[in-house]
Amino acid sequence: MTDTETLETIRYTADVVALTPGGDVLLIERGWPPHEGAWALPGGHVDVGETSRAAAARELEEETGVWVAADDLRQIGVWDSPERDPRGRYVTVAYAAAVPEDTRSAAGTDARTARWWPLAHLPERLAFDHADILRAALSQALPTATRTPGQEPTR
Repeated sequence: MTDTETLETIRYTADVVALTPGGDVLLIERGWPPHEGAWALPGGHVDVGETSRAAAARELEEETGVWVAADDLRQIGVWDSPERDPRGRYVTVAYAAAVPEDTRSAAGTDARTARWWPLAHLPERLAFDHADILRAALSQALPTATRTPGQEPTR
């Protein structure tokens, strides 16, 4: 390392855009700073030994009670702007999930509330750069969520 190089801690996260065929997106109300009380996509840190896809599925279930198989998540992009989080450098891999219309949610860890929002009536502002992530997901074709008879929408 030279005198001009600076080391930076980079944190690795995953976020999920869960959408219903009817045009609702699942958001959580953040229960902690930064952006405490703001609406955000479900997501969080990638644990040691975990892939971002597995972390996305885990965080979705932990924060909202909605279970989606990791293999059913489709990567929509990477967000790595140095200014995207006031706590420091966070790089997130965002995934999209198509879920059945009647999927129930319930706030879990780190979330005050989990709620389905109609895309036409979203909160005025989303935390971090989550509005950009949501726009990217909506610009890509998403598969339709299906359920086999007797399959529960949540786990």
